[in-house]
Amino acid sequence: MDILTLLLIAIGLSMDAFAVSVSNGIFMKTISPAPALKVAGAFGLFQGLMPIIGYAVASVFANTIIAFDHWVAFGLLVFIGGKMLWEVLHETEDETPKGDPTHWRTLLVMAVATSIDAMAVGVTMALGRTGLLAPSWGFLMCSAVIAVITFVFCLCGVYLGCRTGNCFGKRAQIAGGIVLIGIGIKILLEHLLG
Repeated sequence: MDILTLLLIAIGLSMDAFAVSVSNGIFMKTISPAPALKVAGAFGLFQGLMPIIGYAVASVFANTIIAFDHWVAFGLLVFIGGKMLWEVLHETEDETPKGDPTHWRTLLVMAVATSIDAMAVGVTMALGRTGLLAPSWGFLMCSAVIAVITFVFCLCGVYLGCRTGNCFGKRAQIAGGIVLIGIGIKILLEHLLG
């Protein structure tokens, strides 16, 4: 995995969390640094942990599926991107969080829900080489990059939600879905044509 692909994956994965962060910002109406950092930290942490979990689980089964790993990566990324697009097109108008969006229980539920897709990316990292650092530890660098980018996007999302309302949330989610589908197609074509 090259740096550009990693950055695109990280940005694509962060779009769900970004959209929820915008919603949190809309709900909070006024913002101070502590709640914004709390929201961004929770989303960043789980987006960084889930690929590690996916990597660990898939590593156990990597030798079994090596012959069709590019199809698995393609299928997972297209599924994730398609799911993001489906959710945008079929969500109801009342999707803003109820209660205090910075309460730890609420944040935990939202962070886990938006980071499940990142677990599938961890599976794709286990099936291919990350190309970063040592092959056996490159996935940790990838997970850290995903966590940091998600943190930055979510921090911006909370502030944008407070200031501008919900105008970026859906567009960001659509862009993220398209990017992940594109990366899935790229992985498949590299294996079939390379």
